[in-house]
Amino acid sequence: MYLITVEGGDGSGKGEAVRIIAELLNQYPFNDVHLTHEPRRHSELGKLALESVKIGNKTPLQEAGLFAADRLDHSHTWIRPKLERGEVVVSDRNIHSSLIYQGVVGDLGVDTVCNINAAAMIPDLVVWIDCDPDRAIDRIKHATLRMSSEKQEYFETPEIQRTIRKGFNDLLSGQIAVTAPFDKCCVVGPILNEGGLDELRQKLRTELRTFFNRRPAPLNVDADKVDRYLLNKLAHDVQQQTRLPGAPMEKTSVNIGWLAGRSPSQWMQFAEDCWKSEESKEFDVPSNPFARSCWSVLGTLSLMAGSCEIPRLHKSLGPHRMVTRRHTQRLVKWLEETNWIHRQQNHIPFAEGQVFKLRDSMIGFA
Repeated sequence: MYLITVEGGDGSGKGEAVRIIAELLNQYPFNDVHLTHEPRRHSELGKLALESVKIGNKTPLQEAGLFAADRLDHSHTWIRPKLERGEVVVSDRNIHSSLIYQGVVGDLGVDTVCNINAAAMIPDLVVWIDCDPDRAIDRIKHATLRMSSEKQEYFETPEIQRTIRKGFNDLLSGQIAVTAPFDKCCVVGPILNEGGLDELRQKLRTELRTFFNRRPAPLNVDADKVDRYLLNKLAHDVQQQTRLPGAPMEKTSVNIGWLAGRSPSQWMQFAEDCWKSEESKEFDVPSNPFARSCWSVLGTLSLMAGSCEIPRLHKSLGPHRMVTRRHTQRLVKWLEETNWIHRQQNHIPFAEGQVFKLRDSMIGFA
């Protein structure tokens, strides 16, 4: 659903930031998290782009064209299908690197590079990793990748790295205007990476939490279509579930009589009457059942056959109905306290997590 890109000069620590971001994203309800980089080392187009910066025998326009060709193919054959499935892609470099390396350093112009790449995916979140150029060059010299492959690029000199750092500062701080469609990106940073990994992790965790708490609309896919896909997948997965040997078969569809003779408006009034608003403050949950987080949790539970543990429930929410794990736990505790859901015995051997099920009497509201 979201494309997150990590940008910065050579040796700034982008690869480490990508790894940490991927670990942090596992705490959010995405179906999957994919890591990639640009240009791609495994594609013919990417190899041509890499060769151009290794040898340095192309004009900035030729370089930009090679990078754009690889990016467009990458965008539409690999990235977009994953975003449409509600997954998240984290890319080490993307369009903003081309804007700097060919647009600023190569003096091709930011507008020209934007136009060449106009059909590519737009980063939803750009994480800008910064580092002193001298320290970055020292990292490059001692990097395992450079020592083993002799992957020397003509950009990797202190002078050019200073120009690149200034370019990122001017571009990502807004001093250099970025034209459509890449003016829509949310840019965070600079995140200075000159300390330890724990410090970098904390900074990245804060930025991700701030970004997702805003619940931004994705820039490359329709959020409603993504959610419908995930709901269909959830319903399909429920249908594919098999029962334990000897378990009784359901004789009646849950859809039959699920409104129990009440109209939708009567159900809403019933739910509001059942919701103990004053007591909800003690549990730090919404004061009424119509809050977005309540609909997300109750609606997802209503689609899940049988009982469900909190981690599976949270993962099933999907990015469009995203609620934090901690808030999901608070809501489940409150819903159990007020008899909206009930706890069941976990029959899976050695499983420690508690499992919950929405009461049949409440399915009509959910």
